Amino acid sequence: MKFARALLLATLPLTLGLAACDKKDAATSQTVSAEPIARIAPPAGKSWTETFMATPEGGYLMGNPDAPIKLIEFGALSCSHCAEFSEKGFPALRDEYIASGRVSFELRLFLLNALDMPSVLLATCSTPEAVIPLAEQFWGWQPNMFKNLQQNEAAFQQVANLPPEKRFGGIAQVSGMTEFFASRGVAAAQGASCLADSDRATKLANLNEQWGKEYDITGTPTFFLNGNKTGVATWAELEPMLQKAGAR
Repeated sequence: MKFARALLLATLPLTLGLAACDKKDAATSQTVSAEPIARIAPPAGKSWTETFMATPEGGYLMGNPDAPIKLIEFGALSCSHCAEFSEKGFPALRDEYIASGRVSFELRLFLLNALDMPSVLLATCSTPEAVIPLAEQFWGWQPNMFKNLQQNEAAFQQVANLPPEKRFGGIAQVSGMTEFFASRGVAAAQGASCLADSDRATKLANLNEQWGKEYDITGTPTFFLNGNKTGVATWAELEPMLQKAGAR
């Protein structure tokens, strides 16, 4: 998508710390090998994979909030590498690690470009319980978004001329996001209201800037394991770290 980079920035009225989706950082520490941790049963009648909550830090958590192994992903909904991790790693992460009660997973939605603001506004438009499932579904649908943008390049360029309060709605419409989220429980009127919420957008941009500085986020996905930056971006690299931390 040759038109994307400059145009995406041109349509974004908020200052974002732009980073490359595929940039990786060196690991800041080595996870010490721990003793195997026994499975932790959820409360009666519940499942850890159906346990969700918003976190004070601005993320969304799935699993045992008191899990001894805590995994955080900074992920952008527009990032193809995040989509690849979602496809290749998230099912096993959910069904084998989060379900065991030994690992909690917190998703912090990061903003890389103008596609991310409207997608995050829509993904967080419903309830905290819906955010991670919607994000995972969005990553699976992501190729359709890029196809829509390529087929409607002229319309996407016109979005830049819309008033700021209508800009995110325009991006969502042209990219197909509006229809995607509407088919998954975020009604059109509800979505439009969230997309026009400039205060919410400003808070997200400020939080994004804070995360970028505090955690040195230079690309997505970026994973932290028990507070340590892993320096890896694929499931093949991350799973051994979870096991070394005791999830085995």
